[in-house]
Amino acid sequence: MTEIFDYLPAMWPAYVAYLVAVISPGPAIFAIIGTAMSQGRRAGLIIALGIFGGSATWATAAALGVAAILRHHAFALEILKIAGGLYLLYLGWKAFRSARMKDADLPLAQRDATSTARRLLLRGYAIHVTNPKAIFAWLAIISLGLPEAAPASAIAAIIGLCLTSGLLIFSGYALLFSAPRALRIYQFARRRIEGAMSAFYCFAGLKLLTSRL
Repeated sequence: MTEIFDYLPAMWPAYVAYLVAVISPGPAIFAIIGTAMSQGRRAGLIIALGIFGGSATWATAAALGVAAILRHHAFALEILKIAGGLYLLYLGWKAFRSARMKDADLPLAQRDATSTARRLLLRGYAIHVTNPKAIFAWLAIISLGLPEAAPASAIAAIIGLCLTSGLLIFSGYALLFSAPRALRIYQFARRRIEGAMSAFYCFAGLKLLTSRL
């Protein structure tokens, strides 16, 4: 336990950097917001859990050194980048179709769009695990927060702290945007919100597809 405290001064800058990154709006946060507003608290929390699962996957990969190996295999990362970009474009297309739908057609549309818990989990997981930038984020957190010879207990401590905070933040977004006031705003401006979500997903997908890793 003492050796963990020895590494705390180095961990805090990495932890703050993680908080800034996870709070900032991105595809994962917009997915939580959109799902919570359109399908309610339960759906928002489930997709948040799926996104947390994707984050935990890359955190574990970084801790085990798998992420560092992937970083030196450009072909694997390129495939991941293309898959992530195409998936974001697919989400943009779905939001665009919803934005074009008239309010009178909503009851039927909602029956088709209501997702099962499994589908929501997989959707959240896919958003995060197909983003190769998450690999670099976790590599940066571990590199910034710990020296090369850091013990496993220190690595587990910083990853555990970050993941716990991430789960709380993701869940907080789901709870905040599933509140009755947020739902009323969504019902009033549904088409504009879905249009904005579509534009964001398409922009994020194109940016990922054209970025250089």
